[in-house]
Amino acid sequence: MALTRNPSFTNPDPCSHLAEYRQTHGLKGYSSLQAHLRTAPTGRTAIGKLPSLIRRCAFCSLRRGRFYLCLICSTVSCSDHAAAHAGSNPGHDIAVDVDRAELFCCRCADQVYDPDFDIAVMVKQIVKLPESRESSRCRKRRANPVNFKDGVLTEAGLGAGRAALLHTPPLKDHFLSDRHGREFCCRGRRRTRRWGMVSGELPCLACDVAGVFSEVFSGARRPYSPAQFLYSWWQHSSDLAGYEQQDAHEFFISMLDRIHEKEQPDLQNRGAGDCHCIAHRVFSGVLRSDVTCSVCGFTSTTYDPCVDLSLDLEPCNGIKSNDNSRISTLMGCLDLFTRPEKLGSDQKLYCQHCEVRQDSVKQMSIRKLPYVLCFHVKRFEHSLIRRTSKKIDQNLQFPFSLDMMPYLSSSIIRNRFGNRIFAFQGDESDMSSEFSSEFEVFAVITHSGRLESGHYVTYLRLRDQWYRCDDAWITQVTEGVVRASQVYMMYYLQKHGK
Repeated sequence: MALTRNPSFTNPDPCSHLAEYRQTHGLKGYSSLQAHLRTAPTGRTAIGKLPSLIRRCAFCSLRRGRFYLCLICSTVSCSDHAAAHAGSNPGHDIAVDVDRAELFCCRCADQVYDPDFDIAVMVKQIVKLPESRESSRCRKRRANPVNFKDGVLTEAGLGAGRAALLHTPPLKDHFLSDRHGREFCCRGRRRTRRWGMVSGELPCLACDVAGVFSEVFSGARRPYSPAQFLYSWWQHSSDLAGYEQQDAHEFFISMLDRIHEKEQPDLQNRGAGDCHCIAHRVFSGVLRSDVTCSVCGFTSTTYDPCVDLSLDLEPCNGIKSNDNSRISTLMGCLDLFTRPEKLGSDQKLYCQHCEVRQDSVKQMSIRKLPYVLCFHVKRFEHSLIRRTSKKIDQNLQFPFSLDMMPYLSSSIIRNRFGNRIFAFQGDESDMSSEFSSEFEVFAVITHSGRLESGHYVTYLRLRDQWYRCDDAWITQVTEGVVRASQVYMMYYLQKHGK
């Protein structure tokens, strides 16, 4: 699903002084300032040397503290005298924080947000990031970064997915305890570059992910820009680094794949179920698929690793709300996922016992549960006849505490065969019997809008309090708000083992 801001979401009222500045001066101030932005290796952007910039307040001559550069006359004021400058110079209301390269309204005495200003800053950051050796033609092409629609890097989906991953407890523990070995990795990469062993080397995404965790959980209250991380992800996922807006689920899958490739470069021929990288240790489970011949009962069993469960919403006979709209339940979706399904005539099983293709029944179950269980709700449907696609605006009720025992292979097989399990491939006493089948939700990603446009919001559960993360705005909300949201992805953490 694509993403644009949905007007149904309420943000703080826009600053009238910024609107007046834009109406009078347009983008001239942003464009002229862009040439003087400098980006540190950490990705932090600030205002560099300007001919008129003296790091001293024009009113009190203070040389330390926070300084603001007027976008009209380039006067520098401290935080105590920014309002005085605007008061004595009508129309000089908008300034830029010198150290943070952020817009500031001197009249409102607060930061203000303008998507076009963020574009100017982010473009400068991307251009200044280190690049591998390549032709000047390629460098020229990279200097024109991806399209930044709707302000913050067209990343409502990316930001929503990133917020959920940042608050995934085992990932947080892994990267904050430096188990990736960021410093050792950086030294090794510098050594290989010095020896000329690697040509066109990509940034280390795992290092940049570790950097994001370090910044976000550093305890500092300063704003943080993930420009280096985004640049690194785009380099590793070039298919998602285009002009299109991106989907939160695609971002999730891409991130796990890229971390896996970095941490397990020598396991290309091994499945995710055998992988010990952090991505698969946390999210990887195993699905079981049984296809049974309808004539003789012969069953073909296959196992497939998975990092999430993509669930169909329940059909029209689901619960109805007070406004008569359809409601699905997570339990109903899981029942649908594990329900026996008669395969069509074009999917007949070649029965090894009958030695011909026969009608068959397929049933899915979960052989091994992951530590963190991620659900992806299929909120789209396609009509082959009409050649159309649309989003399904159907509410989904989900529990905060979830028991997955009914959907494990051991339970499914026992329900199907009773005590005659000996006649079946019987290693399903439970692969996960040493772990709990009970989970607690800790993050929910919602989507509003249409299939081709919309907006993502993440709800995070921290110490039994829910927080809504809507781009740059974070607010406390009640459980009722979370339950009423149109969920797209859900993250559940496994409870302690039995």
